[in-house]
Amino acid sequence: MNKRTVGKNYEEQAKLFLESLGMTVLERNFRIRTGEIDLIARDGEYLVFVEVKYRASRRLGDALEAVDARKQQRIFRTAQYYLKEHGLGFDTPCRFDVVGINGSEMTHIKNAFWG
Repeated sequence: MNKRTVGKNYEEQAKLFLESLGMTVLERNFRIRTGEIDLIARDGEYLVFVEVKYRASRRLGDALEAVDARKQQRIFRTAQYYLKEHGLGFDTPCRFDVVGINGSEMTHIKNAFWG
């Protein structure tokens, strides 16, 4: 299996997990030239931009650690574009979550970072 297929499988697991928490996934793999957001969901009043990271093991570090400051900025800029493209104001309540998958263990961090 190539990396893209593996990634899609884990994004699907994360989607199902978030839905089990009551979130509604609106979009998957929103892409622009400069970035991508894995999942965009609604959680009550919040529009949630979700980054999904997978590591087969912690040997190379925790999946959550892979969402560094540079990656966060790329997600934030992509989220701004999404808001503009969908006619949503920058006053729309938003948050940035991360779902880290290490082997078979899944961790969901709400408000993982700020733009």
